[in-house]
Amino acid sequence: MSSKGELTEAELVAALKQGKREAFQQLVGAYHNTMLVVARAIIGEAFADEVVQDAWETIISAIHGFEGRSSLRSWLITIVSNRAKTRLKREKRFESLDEDWQDPDERNFNDRGWLTRDPADWNLDTPEAILASEQLRDVILHCLEQLPEKQRAVLTLVDIEGLDFEQICHILDISSSNVRVLLHRARLSLRHAISGYQQSAN
Repeated sequence: MSSKGELTEAELVAALKQGKREAFQQLVGAYHNTMLVVARAIIGEAFADEVVQDAWETIISAIHGFEGRSSLRSWLITIVSNRAKTRLKREKRFESLDEDWQDPDERNFNDRGWLTRDPADWNLDTPEAILASEQLRDVILHCLEQLPEKQRAVLTLVDIEGLDFEQICHILDISSSNVRVLLHRARLSLRHAISGYQQSAN
């Protein structure tokens, strides 16, 4: 058991196989939001909650077959992504992401989608003050809400959920180059929003 009183992954799996309610509550608390992000990335907002609910039902019935060949998190993500893809086929909502796109600012990013240099108009003299600004947080949140669903999903999966490109490629059935394109677009939008805020604040 961890110092926070939570079960380790091995203990959690064992408790889940024993049908302990507390273990399931810990599992839901730890991974429900991640599963929602994955579902939304594949099927969209309208069906994401239903897909995740279906995934939890599958997880409950399939946990006895979990052998630990992958991490519990990876196993859960695989289940919810498979459920979402099945629902997507049923809804016939295929969307191709194999698009040709040239980012004029692509030279500013490395292979992981991070800026290689700071924008010229980005004031970094007082980063603590910038990060503490409620106005800037509102700007960032608004920008995230306005991002196209796929861009927001990739940004969230990479920067918040910490998934690697290979996992995201598998989840969304897209190439690594398309992951980079979507990530570039999302980060550029955030960059421009923050730069605009900086300019208006000066």
